[in-house]
Amino acid sequence: MSGQAINLLGLDLDALVAYCESLGEKRFRAVQLYRWIHQRGVADFALMSDLAKSLRDKLSVCATVEGLKLLTEQRSADGTIKWLFDVGNGDAVEAVFIPEDDRATLCVSSQAGCAVGCRFCSTGHQGFSRNLTTAEIVAQLWFAEHQLRRERGSSERVISNIVMMGMGEPLQNYAQLLPALRTFLDDHAYGLSRRRVTVSTSGVVPMIERLKADCPVALAVSLHAPTDALRDPLVPLNRKYPLKELLAACRSYLEAAPRDFITFEYCMLDGVNDGLQQAEELVALIRRERLPCKLNLIPFNPFPQSGLTKSPRAAVLAFAQVLQDAGIVTTVRKTRGDDIDAACGQLAGEVQDRTQAARRMTRAPITVHRKSTPTPH
Repeated sequence: MSGQAINLLGLDLDALVAYCESLGEKRFRAVQLYRWIHQRGVADFALMSDLAKSLRDKLSVCATVEGLKLLTEQRSADGTIKWLFDVGNGDAVEAVFIPEDDRATLCVSSQAGCAVGCRFCSTGHQGFSRNLTTAEIVAQLWFAEHQLRRERGSSERVISNIVMMGMGEPLQNYAQLLPALRTFLDDHAYGLSRRRVTVSTSGVVPMIERLKADCPVALAVSLHAPTDALRDPLVPLNRKYPLKELLAACRSYLEAAPRDFITFEYCMLDGVNDGLQQAEELVALIRRERLPCKLNLIPFNPFPQSGLTKSPRAAVLAFAQVLQDAGIVTTVRKTRGDDIDAACGQLAGEVQDRTQAARRMTRAPITVHRKSTPTPH
């Protein structure tokens, strides 16, 4: 295959229509091709039997449907599957399949590494190498969906939900993310509803506003702290986009969102953000901002470089109780796939860091300034 061949996994339907028109083909041919690739998982143009032979011949010369090279597959006792994909030049990214009774979710990566550098996330500690292309983002779903169908001997859809919560900050790779989201949603491809596709962000405010205008899917925000003083060291992006700006963007996003609430992710860190004082501050913040939301309390998955520890279960439940008593919908997330390092904050892949993360993230312990009479855990 020529080095100039275009990987059709990277084209949403509008782009594929334009590409087929450049080959002298009509729109309906692009729709047929799109369905073969995404609905049927076929990569060989010769097998696309209802395409004109002349088109198949053209495509075989100038195009390809090329997935990612699978390096490893790990299966957890709870049914979670983690795949590690080679994206070239020493970089590898991870996708995680999480089956549940009422849904089957694929957690998709958007970058090789991450430049945000959240203190509690092992991806951030690896540093950042590069953005993934649209084809590399879509290829994770293309592989997982059709691999799982083959295992089940079924043509029925397996994956019902996509969360952009793998490696990377999706909104720092917006140009490549947007066509991928459109392919996830397109009825000629995966046909997922906007409610079932979630973009998770640490708070890139201008891009939240862009997403609202371009492709408003469900939004999850990595909150992790109720005040700027505490969030600054945990989520360094907060120094650029502090809570007031972030929550204003969230409130605006709800005007176009498919759900009538924002999901906030809150990683529970022992002695850092898990006290009753922080719970009360969080209630006050949400009330002050009048923001319809749901809180996910996430167990921290420790890794050596973080210098952080997991909150005791009693502290998590006491924290949740304060929120629930205030009428805030709160879920204590179950840890899934932690035996294969597939749980939240554990995805690390292999990254050729270009940002000196190891040096940047060697920090002094986070100091939490509590009230003079601290509330007991």
